[in-house]
Amino acid sequence: MTHTKNNMTTAPTAKLALEDGTVFTGKAAGALGEVSGEVVFNTAMTGYQEILTDPSYCGQIVTMTYPEIGNYGVNESDIEHRRPFLSGFIVRESSRIDSNFRSEGGLSDYLRTHNVVAIAGIDTRALVRRIRTQGAMRGVLSTTDLDDASLVRKAQSSPGLVGRDLVKEVMPAQQSKWEKGLDEWTPVYVPDTETKSNVVCLDFGMKWNIPRHFHARGNSVTILPGTSSADAIMQHEPDGVFLSNGPGDPEPLQYAHQAIADLLPRVPVFGICLGHQLLALACGAKTFKLKFGHRGVNQPVQDLETGKVEITTQNHGFAVEEASLPDCLEITHRNLNDDTIAGVRHREANAFSVQYHPEAASGPHDSHYLFERFQAQLAKAAT
Repeated sequence: MTHTKNNMTTAPTAKLALEDGTVFTGKAAGALGEVSGEVVFNTAMTGYQEILTDPSYCGQIVTMTYPEIGNYGVNESDIEHRRPFLSGFIVRESSRIDSNFRSEGGLSDYLRTHNVVAIAGIDTRALVRRIRTQGAMRGVLSTTDLDDASLVRKAQSSPGLVGRDLVKEVMPAQQSKWEKGLDEWTPVYVPDTETKSNVVCLDFGMKWNIPRHFHARGNSVTILPGTSSADAIMQHEPDGVFLSNGPGDPEPLQYAHQAIADLLPRVPVFGICLGHQLLALACGAKTFKLKFGHRGVNQPVQDLETGKVEITTQNHGFAVEEASLPDCLEITHRNLNDDTIAGVRHREANAFSVQYHPEAASGPHDSHYLFERFQAQLAKAAT
């Protein structure tokens, strides 16, 4: 099929091979080369730049289910980390034209600049149906090796996500202070207090909109590498500690389990996504790998205390196992698509977490109240 709209007739051939032997042929839409990773999908219609720069996608080749990607371009304001960490990118159609008053460039150029291998022009509906049926699979995306059998063998021998520590590939090497607030499009509800709290963020691959929220609420924000010990964290005299999102399997991160367990009796703790899983593991729970994960900006979650349903942004391939939940944790939120745990609260320590992303970027703002909840705990701890 010829796609003259996005100049695919002149683009090099690219292929995607899955470990089950399925091969898709399309055209290169980004950098040239070859990458491997777990092939997953995201159902968002917009927010592709935030998805590209979310470190939680490290080790994954991301498929966008919305058919046309790139039509509003890219800009510096919408990045969520210093560079993309995902392995590769898959779209049905890569828009040749970027038309938006905020656009500073085209998506294909952005992908090439950041050396992201991408493919366009394949049947993403068929790919997503296969992932939903078989589960997320290892894959290889290549513009250099176009031999189907060779690519399938490479996919079958590539590493999976289970048991790997991908956090060390994306977390910062050193501590830093965060000084940037939210953009003009994000409403902020500042608590009625003049107390300036000290928040320490443990960065396991943190999206930047999270510290933006903390800073916009008047806090002093310090970012530490996710490998920091509890003693190193407490040297900063935090009023609260935040556990960030991040990539991969939470169970191998024993250093984080121990640090969080040591922090719980000493300081308020708030976790998001991987941070939610790590809090549960630190308390004695277990996690498991979901069949194809939750990735999108329209995931329904119910707050069990209020009964309110929130539409949320999500990006995770693991979840907390309910049967293993210790007595010290109570479930506060549920995912309404599959009834998995979407939030917990510690019955004794001042700690809570959610499996989704209240900071959005991109996505709905339904869950901003969780930042206010933590803010109230910070103000109480600072007095």
